[in-house]
Amino acid sequence: MKQGKKTEAISTFLGPEAWIEGAIVFEGSIRLDGKVSGDITSEGGTVIVGESGQIEAAIEVDTAIVKGVVTGTIRARERIELHPPARVTGDIAAPMVAIAAGVVFNGKCTMTSPAAKADEKATATGAGNFKTGEERKKSM
Repeated sequence: MKQGKKTEAISTFLGPEAWIEGAIVFEGSIRLDGKVSGDITSEGGTVIVGESGQIEAAIEVDTAIVKGVVTGTIRARERIELHPPARVTGDIAAPMVAIAAGVVFNGKCTMTSPAAKADEKATATGAGNFKTGEERKKSM
């Protein structure tokens, strides 16, 4: 599978013999080969779930690359990649989603557009006069 941009070097690593219960907040890239139960969050970061990774969490990052087991929601601002032997149970949402043959995925997949996110954010912040590019073209 061709990647849209090169993943930066891994700055944090959780080995297969380790486990964490609680929230993980990080910057850069993190690789998880152990067990995690809790929330995983990053502004601008990449989470990589290795083949031995067992994650029970709500994940919200820029990029998620999964080869292990994830139970919970995954929301990515850029992309989600699921590679064999990944097993994902839960909803996923990102502008770009790639699911390779051999992956087991049980959940709902929503492909969000960056423009839709901007619309949601503008509406949430009370910017009622915000128009998309298409709406501006139609009103001209």
